[in-house]
Amino acid sequence: MDKFIKNINHEEVCKLTDLLSAADGQVVSKTLAQNKAVSVTLFAFAKGEEIGTHDSTGDAMVTVLEGTGRFTVGGVEHLVHAGETLVMPAKVPHEVYAHEAFKWLLTVVFPDGYED
Repeated sequence: MDKFIKNINHEEVCKLTDLLSAADGQVVSKTLAQNKAVSVTLFAFAKGEEIGTHDSTGDAMVTVLEGTGRFTVGGVEHLVHAGETLVMPAKVPHEVYAHEAFKWLLTVVFPDGYED
């Protein structure tokens, strides 16, 4: 049987924040699902780490699971705390900075099944 969600145990309760961690100077990611329509990735950032300005062909929804991250979308800064969500529209430049060590889940939904 095919599994569409990977890198996580099926039929087992877990905390997403326990699935990865980042040591000083690291950004760690784990892909949970990837196809032409959607991408789901778990991230852990050490304090001070960042991903520079880029954009995506799909809408990107971030949910912070632990800590606080700074997401700059179209030049506007957003501090996103644990339990909060932010949607970054397709084709709008954005960047991510670890205001403090934090973990977050990224879900990107692509138009017409286009894979970034």
